Amino acid sequence: MQSDLFDADHELFGESVRGFVTKNVVPNLEKWDADRLIDRETWRAAGAQGILGLAAPAEYGGPGETDYRFRVVIQSEIARVGASALQSGFSTNDDIVLNYLLRHADDEQKRRWVPGFVTGETIGAIAMSEPGAGSDLRAVTTTARRSGDDWVINGSKTFITSGILADLVIVFAKTDTEAGSRGFSLFVVEDGMPGFTRGRKLDKVGLHAQDTAELSFDDVRVPMENLLGEEGAGFAYLMQSLPLERLGIGIAAQMSAEAVLGWTLDYVKERTAFGKRIGEFQGLGFTLADLQTSVEVSRAYLDRCVREHNKGTLTAVDAAKAKLWATELQGRVVDAGVQLHGGYGYMMEYPVAKAYIDSRIQRIYGGTNEIMKEIIHRDLIKK
Repeated sequence: MQSDLFDADHELFGESVRGFVTKNVVPNLEKWDADRLIDRETWRAAGAQGILGLAAPAEYGGPGETDYRFRVVIQSEIARVGASALQSGFSTNDDIVLNYLLRHADDEQKRRWVPGFVTGETIGAIAMSEPGAGSDLRAVTTTARRSGDDWVINGSKTFITSGILADLVIVFAKTDTEAGSRGFSLFVVEDGMPGFTRGRKLDKVGLHAQDTAELSFDDVRVPMENLLGEEGAGFAYLMQSLPLERLGIGIAAQMSAEAVLGWTLDYVKERTAFGKRIGEFQGLGFTLADLQTSVEVSRAYLDRCVREHNKGTLTAVDAAKAKLWATELQGRVVDAGVQLHGGYGYMMEYPVAKAYIDSRIQRIYGGTNEIMKEIIHRDLIKK
């Protein structure tokens, strides 16, 4: 059963994105992995192609396209070639950082920061996780205190996507130790601010091309005009935006699962053993039948979530379900893909092997899947 999510405009946009991927992504995959970084030229090329900053309004240089299906098209085309690191970087910029700016920045802040997200000149990051605080955001220890006309930020963050290249970082910090969840705020720290330093480029299991870093803030003076939104509203802002982040992760997982299943089907139709194609063996055939069914059923739910997001009715609980289900399914599909490729599935020259190491983080970032289960569980209990 084919997805019915897209119409003619999305298909046409997909052709444009496919052209960008063919020209700018496929030839660079090995280089990016070796460099542990995606070059800025690729970001600028994506901006020139019109596939970044879709939601940015016209007054800030963007197309003002809020139909999330166009973002799904981008995710799908990048997944086709196994460029998960690029997928992660683009999602961080558009689904997370730009989303926060469009939601909470004032007009002057938007004029300063948003246009670069459209052109690809600006790479953003969001700094929530700390060495001692991951999914439990209330446990963060990074602080921001008033000092004259500035805020002074102290603390450290880790596992920060795009942390090396980021031109601006949205920092989640504690501003009032006595105010509970109302004691956190968001600040925009810009590249070059004294006291803001980047640590080592983290050596990850997968997503090698996605630069991930530790960030340190040592008496970083941030002007009052870099407070994002209202003081004390940071935690609430995170809760408002996490559903889109988790939907984005779910979409990435779904598209990766579809791509890997496609590669695996192609392989088992060509590879022979004992005189016949290995896809004809019943044991393997049953595995493929189960995976194909699961992927199609999953796609129907993800498509529904996209439509709900477009209507503004996607709940945090349903986004958690999407993230939980799709990433677990992705893990199952990728693991089976490696197995059905045999020894070749363990060779990095095959995209299924790269998908294997790239996919594991999906069940961890954006809130671990255990946290997703807790969100769903609490919703069930309160009903």
